[in-house]
Amino acid sequence: PRHRQIALRVVGAARGGAVLWLVAIVEIGLGAWMLVGRALPLCMGVQTLLLVTMNALELRYARDLLLSPRAMVIANGVFLAIGWYVALAAPRA
Repeated sequence: PRHRQIALRVVGAARGGAVLWLVAIVEIGLGAWMLVGRALPLCMGVQTLLLVTMNALELRYARDLLLSPRAMVIANGVFLAIGWYVALAAPRA
């Protein structure tokens, strides 16, 4: 419910549900892409762009709905650092 509230705040009531589904599908796709292991730097570039954009929008428009804005940014930074480490350390196909 809180994620729905955040999405509604950022994109509006008319698009909130559709945006949540789109985010879910994109996240599943990015996870599958990482598991496949092809073009990982590109995958991480896309992931970084999307995650930074999403975090910026959440901080700008729905900060009061976030459990801990600082922890969210730190956790996502760690997540991206691990993803970039894997992407750059993986052998090139």
